[in-house]
Amino acid sequence: MIPIDPNASPSALLELIYRLKVKDIMTGNVKSAEKDTPLREIQKLMRENKVSGVPIVDDGRLVGMVSVDDIIRALDQGYIDSPAGIHMSRQLVVLEDDMPVSFAISSFEKHRFGRFPVINKQRELVGIVTSRDVTSGLLLEMNRTLEEMERALNAQSAPVPAGQVKRVFLVQQFDYENAGRASTELKKLLNDRGVDRPLQRRAAVASYELEMNLVNHSLGGRLIFHIDVDRVTIEAIDQGPGIPDLAKAMTEGFSTANDWIRSLGFGAGMGLPNTKRVADAFDLQSTVGKGTHVKAVILLKVVEGSAV
Repeated sequence: MIPIDPNASPSALLELIYRLKVKDIMTGNVKSAEKDTPLREIQKLMRENKVSGVPIVDDGRLVGMVSVDDIIRALDQGYIDSPAGIHMSRQLVVLEDDMPVSFAISSFEKHRFGRFPVINKQRELVGIVTSRDVTSGLLLEMNRTLEEMERALNAQSAPVPAGQVKRVFLVQQFDYENAGRASTELKKLLNDRGVDRPLQRRAAVASYELEMNLVNHSLGGRLIFHIDVDRVTIEAIDQGPGIPDLAKAMTEGFSTANDWIRSLGFGAGMGLPNTKRVADAFDLQSTVGKGTHVKAVILLKVVEGSAV
């Protein structure tokens, strides 16, 4: 089983299991068979691919599962040449590809199965998840996160001209517990510099919308604040998946958020339009598969008599 205790594990690990999706860690190239495939052929498929279970599909949709136990029973009782559709297990526990990994961990703990088939919203088989997939996926993501933290810290430690302030925040996908932290910090920094409250609110709106875009739609990224005497520049840089249609992305109400994100009250499709509305300058660059870079500039006016 997976040795993760939600009540005792470090917060950084818990963030990962809620941020990663099942499709991020599953094995996608699944060996499957049709309902009329003889059990003997499935036995051969298991042996050649070193797997202990084979999903059974009908027109691409998952309808059952044949396990090693099913094959042993067929050999013992003499029906090894029967089609899989007659003897397959039909009562399946499945995972959806856009579920958080936390759901997979809970399923392994509850059902004690060795694997779970993964389907999309059309009930098409898209992958399979084992406990080894979960642990390997978490280790890889932890390594990637540590590398990203190191790059961000190096960027933050670069020399900043006198009178300027620079802050770099790492933003993790689906990290709703910490969402808004960077935006709150920006508003505090501007307040300490004596910036007008209406301008503080505009900067906070732009920052929050870009921060939530990173949480909801990216694979994780950075939110960078450059505060100068006359302006604050807010940059959101992520590692993907990129925006295929920039015009649609800037249309109010258009969103690629899945049902799970919408059920949490996010994904209304107003993030980028709201950011552009409150900014004095706005730039959006994105490449599919490589990431997105958004820059918003708010021109500042300092309250008379305040120290900068």
